[in-house]
Amino acid sequence: MEIRTTGFGHPDAQQLAADVQQEYVRRYGDGDQTAIRTDHFDPPAGLFVIGYQDGRPVACGGWRAKERDADGLRDGDAELKRMYVVPEARGQGHARAVLRHLEDTAVAAGRTRLVLETGTLQPEAIALYTSEGYAEIRKFGYYKDHEQSVCMGKELVPAAAAPGADLRQL
Repeated sequence: MEIRTTGFGHPDAQQLAADVQQEYVRRYGDGDQTAIRTDHFDPPAGLFVIGYQDGRPVACGGWRAKERDADGLRDGDAELKRMYVVPEARGQGHARAVLRHLEDTAVAAGRTRLVLETGTLQPEAIALYTSEGYAEIRKFGYYKDHEQSVCMGKELVPAAAAPGADLRQL
């Protein structure tokens, strides 16, 4: 899979975002009502990527900068949004590849933690995030009072500070 930075306004991004909204309708009865604008994903305050397989868009995701607020978000946070893999491409590692790419780009942009909001009816998403080191945090955002909401976060470590990094290369 090839991961390309496209921006949220790209036609492929808009189609995948519409597809994920339909996934939410199937699972929860309604689409995600969280306010999102295309400029939320414009660098340096955000990023949106699409994974292509054989020239076809099969996965997507983005992050947008967040700062300290009353819900427990912190300066330096970035929020993951619109992580999605088309049904026929699931189980091939695409979500994990997009997630790791987003983590790397968030670190490069100076973000210190990734946070996300998902739901109990998305057990595969919760399993992915947990396997990648995300843990539950205080609920935030539009669905913070919804019983099916699950919020997770992960501290980001710059590559130079990661365990096993060769500090002589700095």
